[in-house]
Amino acid sequence: MADGKTERDKPWMFRTYAGHSTAKASNELYRKNLSKGQTGLSIAFDLPTQTGYDSDEALARGEVGKVGVPVSHLGDMRHLLEGIPLDAMNTSMTINATAAWLLALYVSLADEQNVDRAKLTGTVQNDILKEYLSRGTYVFPPAPSLRLIKDVIVFTNREMPKWNPTNVCSYHLQEAGATPAQELAFALATAVAVLDEVKNSGEVSDEDFPSVVGAISFFVNAGVRFVTEVSKMRAFVDLWDEIARDRYGVENPKLRRFRYGVQVNSLGLTEQQPENNVYRILLSMLAVTLSKKARARAVQLPAWNEALGLPRPWDQQWSLRLQQIVAYETDLLEYGDIFDGSEVIDKKVEELKEQARAELAKLDAMGGAVAAIDYMKEALIASNAARIADIERGDQVLVGVNRYTETEPSPLDASGEGILTVSEAVELEQIAALQAWRQQRDDAAVRQALVDLKEAASEGRNIMPPSIAAAKAGVTTGEWGAVLREVFGEYRAPTGIGAEHSVDTERLKQVRELVEQVSGKLGRTLTFVVGKPGLDG
Repeated sequence: MADGKTERDKPWMFRTYAGHSTAKASNELYRKNLSKGQTGLSIAFDLPTQTGYDSDEALARGEVGKVGVPVSHLGDMRHLLEGIPLDAMNTSMTINATAAWLLALYVSLADEQNVDRAKLTGTVQNDILKEYLSRGTYVFPPAPSLRLIKDVIVFTNREMPKWNPTNVCSYHLQEAGATPAQELAFALATAVAVLDEVKNSGEVSDEDFPSVVGAISFFVNAGVRFVTEVSKMRAFVDLWDEIARDRYGVENPKLRRFRYGVQVNSLGLTEQQPENNVYRILLSMLAVTLSKKARARAVQLPAWNEALGLPRPWDQQWSLRLQQIVAYETDLLEYGDIFDGSEVIDKKVEELKEQARAELAKLDAMGGAVAAIDYMKEALIASNAARIADIERGDQVLVGVNRYTETEPSPLDASGEGILTVSEAVELEQIAALQAWRQQRDDAAVRQALVDLKEAASEGRNIMPPSIAAAKAGVTTGEWGAVLREVFGEYRAPTGIGAEHSVDTERLKQVRELVEQVSGKLGRTLTFVVGKPGLDG
């Protein structure tokens, strides 16, 4: 058009990452958000579900329904998605070690609704390798974990062609401290490891393999360093196109597209002056929507108060409205890529690509992502330590944290109810419902389904068909997990504590003197307790 406008693009998919308490409570939240204009689901599961335990397991105690929804069996999945037609919904499930099982439950529900599997759209995150590096909800060792990812990819390629069978996740790499170049390289190396596993299995023909490459999607992070984040996403587009073309011989440009969804940076959200997080969220979102060439296909935004706890429905609505204002009130979607021809952006993109290629070459020389897990973990630990040191020194400014800390009382949380809390009674209710589920199912059918599942896992057969059969028989998440733990074993990922870190000896001396002073006043040696939050993603 004469004024430079093009035909208005369709907006990205609007999502809100949500789930808590029970399947019924989460269903109410989903339906409410969909009525407000959300266009896709993004389901958060609680930690027991993510790690393959039932709600009444001893290791699940205190975690049921806290950072996501508990799904222990097909009945929970029915309640979770009640009234939501699966053939008309794009559903993202943030699930990794147990991705094959949650997908089996989803497919089983679709079969109950007589929905053609070929019509199902959505994704499972299913990036187990990054769990060893950052998030921590791994269960099995790398080899069987890769096998599970491969099984899901092979199954969906045959029966669910519109489904994204894995969501290679650089989001948590950035949360764990990755530099932009590390985020690019480590995520791309993970995708290569997965695709090599599928190709080497021989379970997908050469003719069908390009469609496997085309089904790979990514889940990325975006922070407030705007120019760098825009450049990083454009670098992702170029590098993935190179890998798909040069390594895997994909000729169709559409199958080489870098397809990604995004959750903007939660690591950068602050508990101090949390109202400032609204600006951080907006700037981060613009980094993944302004460049048409590298625009996200789906966006989910944290709430302004997410650093404090679970957001309320109103808080989630505020984040949804932010997306809608950018998509519908601005002219963003009426123009081509506004960064094309920018010398500044082009220079930064090439710099990031050069750094990422060097890192990829190093990983390849080590034998790929799986062989380089220890190296990548140590690199992330070192990068995160450097980031924290910059904040503590004041070299990296965090408004309201290490500069401009004076503040007025916020009316947003003046009521004292600024976050959503999960009642302790939820766990008891979930356990009672789970036990009732076990009482009403056919025990003989369950036992046979578990035998079939174990045989398939032991013999190397695709895990999806027996998992779907187990879901329909009434098998629980914990029972599925126990069978695979028995076959595959469990894994202890590297800690990264061997990484070298710089130490500010003068500051360390000051801290020791303060500890001695306080210990003297207490009459005992001061102890230091470390808590590790963040496994909810």
